Amino acid sequence: MRGMRKLFCTIGLLLASCHAIAQPEKPQAIVLFLSDDVGLHDTSAYGCEAAPCPHLNRLAEEGLLFTDAHSTTSVCTPSRFSLLTGKYAWRQKGTGILPGDAKLILPTKEESSTLPSLMQQAGYRTAAFGKWHLGLGRGKAPIDWNKPISPGPREVGFDYSFIMAATGDRVPCVYLRNGEVVNADPADPIEVNYEPNFRYEGELLGYEHPELLKPWGRSADKQHDKTIIDGISRIGHMKGGKKALWKDQELADAITQEAVQFIRRNAGKPIFIYFCSNDIHVPRDPHPRYRGKSKLGIRGDATVQMDDNIGTLCRALQDAGYGDDTLFIFTSDNGPVIEDGYLDGAETDCRGHRPAHPYSGGKYGLKEGGTRVPFIVHWPATIRAGKSHALVSQVDLARSLAQLVGADVPEKQMPDSLAQLPALLGQDPTGRKHLVEQAHGTRLALRHGQYKYIPGKTPQLYDLAQDKHEKNNIAPQHPELVQDMQQYLETLRTTPETAMPH
Repeated sequence: MRGMRKLFCTIGLLLASCHAIAQPEKPQAIVLFLSDDVGLHDTSAYGCEAAPCPHLNRLAEEGLLFTDAHSTTSVCTPSRFSLLTGKYAWRQKGTGILPGDAKLILPTKEESSTLPSLMQQAGYRTAAFGKWHLGLGRGKAPIDWNKPISPGPREVGFDYSFIMAATGDRVPCVYLRNGEVVNADPADPIEVNYEPNFRYEGELLGYEHPELLKPWGRSADKQHDKTIIDGISRIGHMKGGKKALWKDQELADAITQEAVQFIRRNAGKPIFIYFCSNDIHVPRDPHPRYRGKSKLGIRGDATVQMDDNIGTLCRALQDAGYGDDTLFIFTSDNGPVIEDGYLDGAETDCRGHRPAHPYSGGKYGLKEGGTRVPFIVHWPATIRAGKSHALVSQVDLARSLAQLVGADVPEKQMPDSLAQLPALLGQDPTGRKHLVEQAHGTRLALRHGQYKYIPGKTPQLYDLAQDKHEKNNIAPQHPELVQDMQQYLETLRTTPETAMPH
C-alpha cells in the first residue's frame, strides 16, 4: 500500500509539472447531454456506421473524443446520483434502481452542494430536462401526484425543470414541470402503486391484454407486464391522469422543445442544461419519421432520434447567440443493453452488433462495457479537436465544472469528485490514476491504469491493454499488485476519494 501511494504521488508531481492548467474564461452555455444505455460502439461517432449520427459526428470531429471515460455505475439511478452529487452511490443506502414513486435521494442545495447549485452559485440559469429517476418528495406519506411535489429538481438546484419522474417503462407516464404534473385534471386524479400483487379496479394489464399492445410494446418479463399506457405495458400500476399521459413517439420531441424554449427565453444569460434523453432506453418507440433510418432496427432508430435531438439543441444554441462559446458534453448514464424487458425485435435486429466494442459486458455488469461509455467534449472556443485516452469519471464533473466557472465546493462535500479539468480540456492525457466501477448492486472493481482488479474469494486481475474481454485472470502472476489494489479499495470504502493519494 505504501509503495502504491508513493507511486501515485510521484506520478502526480510529474504530471503537474508537465501539464500546466491554462484556465479559460467560463463558457456562456454548458450543456450536459446524458443519453441512456448507449454503449461505446452504438453510434457512428465511435465507429458504428449502422447507426448514423451526423450531429454527434460533428461534435466528435470538432471536439475531444474520449476512449476511457466512465459512468460510476453500470445502471442508471446510482450513476446519476454520483454525477450530480460528486459522491459514489455505494456510500449511501437506497441509491439502487428506484421505482417510479420513490422519494428524493439527492440532497437539497441547503443540505449539500450539487452540480446545479454550484452552477447557480456561478451565475448560471439552470435547467433539467427528461429522465429524472432520482425520486421526488420526502416523508413517509405516498406522493400525491395531484399537488405540487417538493423537494425535487428546484430544491436540488435547478431553476427550471421539465422531467419524467422515473423512466419510460415505469409509471407514472406523465411530465412534471417545476414540480407539477403537466395537464393534470382534478376530475381525474392520478394514483400510482408499486406494491406486489396489487391492481386497480378495471386496470388493463399487459399480461392479460396482449391484443392492446403495440408489437414492440409487449413485455418480455413479469416486471414490465403491468399497466398498459399508449399501447405499452409498464412497470407498476397507475390510474387516472388521462389528459396528462405522454405519447411515447412524441416524448423525445416534447423534452427537446422544452429545452429549446428555455434556451430562447434565456438568450444572453449564462445557462446550464442537464438534458437526459430517454433514448435508447426501453420502451423504444421512436417517432415514425425515424423508422428505418438505421440498420439496427428499433434500437438503432432510437439512436438516430437521439442524435437528431442533439442537432436541434445545437441549432437553438447557435440561433440564441451562444455559438462556439458553448461547452457541450455528451455521454451515457451506463453501458449498453439490447433486450431489456420488451419483445421489440432488438435481439434479432442487432445480431452481430457489439454495442460495447471493443470491450465485453454492458448494463448491470462489472465488465468494462458496463461503465466505459461514450464521452465527447465540444467547445470550439477553447478545446482543440482530437482523441483522448485519459481515464475520466462522471463523478468528477461536479468539481471540474465548478473549477471552470469559479464556484467553491465547501469542505467535506462532493467527497469523491476530483477536479479533472485539464483532462476534460485535453491538456492532460492521463486523467485519473484509478477509479471505482460499480455493478448493479454493491459489487465493485478498481481500475488502476491499464489494470482492473475485482475482489472476491478468487481475486481477479486483468490487463486491459492486452485483454479487453477480461478473459485472462493474471492475479496469480501479480500477487503484490493484487494486494496493493485490494488494500487501496478497502481503504477507499471508508475514506473519501478526495482524501486518498493522487
